[in-house]
Amino acid sequence: MLHPSYTDLINAVNSGVEPGEEPVVQSRYSIVIATAKRARQLIAGEEPMVPHAYNKKPLSVAVEELYESKVKIISEDDLEEEEPVLPGAGEHGDSVEEYGSGDALDEQDGTTEG
Repeated sequence: MLHPSYTDLINAVNSGVEPGEEPVVQSRYSIVIATAKRARQLIAGEEPMVPHAYNKKPLSVAVEELYESKVKIISEDDLEEEEPVLPGAGEHGDSVEEYGSGDALDEQDGTTEG
């Protein structure tokens, strides 16, 4: 059994959305992509944002970070509104951003921009 469940994880990610606004995540696919991107960031050397992550696999740490709202999922549209268009940025999809970091993972080539 997956803990937290997809439903719990989606609810945690969407917890900050105001009633009537579009949810950040609407499908399991979006959660899977976001956690995979964060896991790749951890593998590349990013510091985990949850305690006791040293003996866990990167994907487990990424799921825990999303569940505890240590990282957030931002859409490409939101990324473009916040900053000028970044070279090599994709047309669709979501990015994972650490709170307080300013670095976002580019979906197309997996590089960190910031």
